[in-house]
Amino acid sequence: MKSLNPTVWIEQSLKEQGIKLTGEITATHRRPWSTVLHVPTDSGDVYFKAVGPPFAFEPPLTDVLYHLYPDCIPRVFAVDPNRGWILTADGGQSLRQAFKNGLDRQTWNEVLALYGGLQIDLAARVDSLLALGTRDRRTSKLPDLYKTLLEEKEWLLLDQKDGLTTADYRRLVNMLPQVEAMCRQLAAYAVPDSLHHNDLHDANVFYNNGAITFFDWGDSSIAHPFFSLRTVFVSMEYSFDLEEDDPIFDEFAWAYLLPWLVYETEEDLWQAYRLASRLWSLSSAVKYKTQMQQIAEMRQEYATAVPGLLLEFLAKNPNYSL
Repeated sequence: MKSLNPTVWIEQSLKEQGIKLTGEITATHRRPWSTVLHVPTDSGDVYFKAVGPPFAFEPPLTDVLYHLYPDCIPRVFAVDPNRGWILTADGGQSLRQAFKNGLDRQTWNEVLALYGGLQIDLAARVDSLLALGTRDRRTSKLPDLYKTLLEEKEWLLLDQKDGLTTADYRRLVNMLPQVEAMCRQLAAYAVPDSLHHNDLHDANVFYNNGAITFFDWGDSSIAHPFFSLRTVFVSMEYSFDLEEDDPIFDEFAWAYLLPWLVYETEEDLWQAYRLASRLWSLSSAVKYKTQMQQIAEMRQEYATAVPGLLLEFLAKNPNYSL
């Protein structure tokens, strides 16, 4: 592939739409797996993002989402899927910035209902999303992904600081039949697998004058949709000093579940949600393992993520013993 300077591509892409640069292009984010550049233009701020090969699906996925849902995905000006490049409009302030002084319950209820509605619509497009390279972690595949994760012991920090003990590991291995059973039970509900953002917190949602837009889809996978609530709730616990069993999470869960009444009764949705909450840390553990496998620079920074998530899984399922 012929080399192309990102600056040249940015200028050409904007010129095609009658947009001109008005200042210097500067870096706002540089990590081994992605780079983000700020691009000032006569049509407002624009952002260029370049992702590494493990995240190559993100630009085309974002482009597809924008064209499907232009009201809740930032505008996409251009995409080069072969190079992993994307050019998008500034989304404004994040939800975190908009409500930095406290948790806004009504707004989060609206965010979760909107997000659930997107997932419901996208459930019919799973095959096309997978064709873009979106990671396949559907409910039926989770037991095998779990089994493979346990076989690759290098990610588990066995009997090391912040890792799993041998007893933890033995319990996890012995729980494989239970994981298989729980996944079958979860899949038996009518709720279909769909796009799972996998990093849905208040810094990945824009909020401007009531308008809600979602961005940063690089951690996405096709999985059980309810798994998305894990990051939402964990981030709220940290940001607002909430206990895991705070009743407010039931309020947020119901705001999210309400659109799913097209598939199941209220009682069955609650049962499916509670079952999903016992499994969702496994999907996240697989995510971190996969990323560390593919990006060596992540291994030190995220070394404790996999054992930590597996311990969370054990804590969520205390009745399963050796």
